[in-house]
Amino acid sequence: MGIFSRTRDIIAANFNDMLDKADDPAKMIRMIILEMEETLVEVRASAARTIADQKEMHRHTVKLDKLQADWAEKAQLALSKDREDLARAALVERKKAADMGEQLKAEIAVLDDALRAYEQDIDKLQVRLREARSRQTAIAARLESAENRVKLRSLMTNERADEALARFDQLERRVDYAEGRAEALSIADGNGKPTLADEINALAGGDKIDAELEEMKRALGMSSSDDSAQDKGE
Repeated sequence: MGIFSRTRDIIAANFNDMLDKADDPAKMIRMIILEMEETLVEVRASAARTIADQKEMHRHTVKLDKLQADWAEKAQLALSKDREDLARAALVERKKAADMGEQLKAEIAVLDDALRAYEQDIDKLQVRLREARSRQTAIAARLESAENRVKLRSLMTNERADEALARFDQLERRVDYAEGRAEALSIADGNGKPTLADEINALAGGDKIDAELEEMKRALGMSSSDDSAQDKGE
């Protein structure tokens, strides 16, 4: 026995209630999907058999219609030959064929109703199956998220994790020390001699001072020619 015994049980099932009460929702949803897939296969197989039965019955009705026509022709022939007894017998056979044909048509109509019911059940089962698979995906995602959180918490509370972080701190300190030594060596390499960049920066600084001095002279009413004369007098 599966979770469901009939198609109607599956269609009317309350997944939320079942999963809330389940000890293992992931296992429960897998069982539900398996049961639904098997039921869907059975319903489709029943629908296929119904269609096959309908086709066979249609072939029989065609044969019975032809048989009725044949007996009608024979009755006319017998009557034209003044054999009313044979004509009557032929008409009796024609009626038997007609009765069988009507019975088959009634059975075909019943199968039509059954086939429509199968089609509706298949549509509803497919909708429920998509719903169940969607729930399975959601449950799997929640389960994976919960497992990852457990692993993360276990890692954060693990002594080995603390040791690893301490090693990272030691490594960073070693890198800082190595960078400090490199900077110190670059300073020592100059031996007090200014670099090309230092000389260019000094020139730029001198130009700035000269410009500032000229500005002050203009503010005092002094000109560059006065400076030159003063320099000559000295």
